[in-house]
Amino acid sequence: MAVFRIERFSPLPAAEAWRRVTDWDRHGGTVPFTSVTVTTGLPTRTGTVFVARTGLGPLGFDDPMEVVRWTPPSAGRAGLCALEKRGSVVRGRASIEVRPTDSGSHVIWVEELRVRLLPRWADPLLATAGRRVFSRELGVLLED
Repeated sequence: MAVFRIERFSPLPAAEAWRRVTDWDRHGGTVPFTSVTVTTGLPTRTGTVFVARTGLGPLGFDDPMEVVRWTPPSAGRAGLCALEKRGSVVRGRASIEVRPTDSGSHVIWVEELRVRLLPRWADPLLATAGRRVFSRELGVLLED
C-alpha cells in the first residue's frame, strides 16, 4: 500500500480551511483530467459518497469515496474527515485533519492507496506521485 502525508500551515482560520479542503467540487478543478460528483447530496456528513472521475474522454476510471467520519473543527478543537476509497481501481483510505493554531490552521492530509494491477514494488513511486499531486491540490485549495 502506498502511504503519504502532506502538511500545510495556513493563515486561514480552521473553519475556512476546513470548508475549502472538504469542498469536493473544488477538488475536481485542482487535479488535471479529474472531475468530482457528489452522488448523495449536500451538505457533507458521515455517509456522503462522491466520485472522482479521472481520465480523458472514454479512457479513465472512477474513484468512489465515502465519508466514514465527519467532525468539523469547532471551539479550538481539530476537525477530522475520514474517507474510504471503494473503487474497482483505487482502494484505501484518506484522512484530512484541520487543527486550529494561533496564526490560522494546520492541515494534515494522509492517503493510503492501493491501485489494482500495480505491483507492490511500485508503491514508493505511487506515494511520490500522490504526494506531488495532492500537495499541489492542497496548496491551491488553501490559497487566499
